[in-house]
Amino acid sequence: MPLSAISLNALRAFEAAARHLSLTRAAAELHVTQSAVSHQVRGLEEQLGVSLFRRSTRGLILTDEGQALAPTILEAFAMMERALDAVSATGPAEIVNLGVVGTFAVGFLFERLAAFRAHHPRVDLRIMTNNNKVDLWTESLDLAIRFGDGAWHGVEAHRLVDAPMTPLCAPALAALLKTPADLAAHPLLRSYRSQDWPAWLKAAGVPGIPARGPLFDASTLMIQSAMVGEGVALAPPAMFRRELAEGRLVQPFDVLVDTGCYWLTRLFSKPLTPGVRAFQDWILACTAPHR
Repeated sequence: MPLSAISLNALRAFEAAARHLSLTRAAAELHVTQSAVSHQVRGLEEQLGVSLFRRSTRGLILTDEGQALAPTILEAFAMMERALDAVSATGPAEIVNLGVVGTFAVGFLFERLAAFRAHHPRVDLRIMTNNNKVDLWTESLDLAIRFGDGAWHGVEAHRLVDAPMTPLCAPALAALLKTPADLAAHPLLRSYRSQDWPAWLKAAGVPGIPARGPLFDASTLMIQSAMVGEGVALAPPAMFRRELAEGRLVQPFDVLVDTGCYWLTRLFSKPLTPGVRAFQDWILACTAPHR
């Protein structure tokens, strides 16, 4: 089908709906009504003779035909925007949407961002923190920094920072911990990663101690609880150097266990734009001494 037969507005509506997987969010971005976006997408489907989306209770789902078309259309609009920016002295910076697990954001990233902005002033970095449960596609993220083993389906993963874990707690509680067996008398603060405490307790020679304590969906909150004496947290000391140096946290034992590390991830189907590449190259250089 010749491109001249397809409405640019219809392609733009499809591109926005495919990125957001939501007619409502696509309409808000394009400053039109939801029915207008739906009408444009329906018209494109009729011209092509295929369905591009299926509707579910969670929003839109791309059909096989939609998945085949979306990467090319997304990249085409991104290329046009970059070209327009290049010839416009006052054009907007390239937006890069980054998802990052809160622990890494607070413990490593934030204190270094000024250097990135100084070297890449035309990259508009939009940061969304999360509790490591992230969906690059549905959240329209260009990149995501997450903790784990690097084996995520459909993504390119670059190892950033090794982060072995060990118990961390307030100084007063640390004074009561002479051996790992003493942990049995205190709450063991837990994150969503239920495998971490059993792995550390086994490495420390006390596998029979049950990990009983409050459950947190974010390690940053778990550490805040540990600092006020609510229990012992299992976390990577590399992400809490400031708190350890200031004496607000104490590492009572030398035993560390490797349960994963931090990775920079990107969907294979997402274009590697100049802004995305700039951040990727910068963060890999920053983290090189830590892996």
